[in-house]
Amino acid sequence: MPICVKSNYVIFLSPGSQLQHMEPGNNTQNFKFLLLRFSEAPELQPLVFGIFLSMYLITVFGNLVIILALCSDPQFHTTMYFFISNLSFVDICLTSTTIPKMLMNIQTERKAITYKGCVAQMYFYILFATLDDFLLTVMACDRFVAICHPLHYTIIMSPRLCELLYLVPWVVSAMYSLLHSLMVL
Repeated sequence: MPICVKSNYVIFLSPGSQLQHMEPGNNTQNFKFLLLRFSEAPELQPLVFGIFLSMYLITVFGNLVIILALCSDPQFHTTMYFFISNLSFVDICLTSTTIPKMLMNIQTERKAITYKGCVAQMYFYILFATLDDFLLTVMACDRFVAICHPLHYTIIMSPRLCELLYLVPWVVSAMYSLLHSLMVL
């Protein structure tokens, strides 16, 4: 799908279409990306908006209930529940990087996103998606130690190791996301 810049917008051309005459000069100083929708039919936009808004609210409120339930009861202040509450927080952040912008675009019928906004959204999406994967891996390791070495679990999974297993994925995810963002820039 060919891409060209015209009048400060990135235009995606379908195969077989032709680009009209472009003005001479540099038009790339402040360009924006056009976001394609699920449907161009105006009568379907409220339905699409409602579906995505309800899924987003269910995701956010469901994860908030998990976090509040785990924080409210001292019985759940163990390693496994610590990682579950952090995974819920990361899931809220992951869905909040793209869905609100998409909902705003559907509601206002604007299709544009700035280059800086696109790079920022990409950075945070990669950060939280990678962090989500790392936290699931850490949780699997935690369960492995709990199942295979139940008598030594409290010694192996010390609070210091848990902090390290929480901070290392954040640092690695931030660096990985930054690397991808810098390659785009």
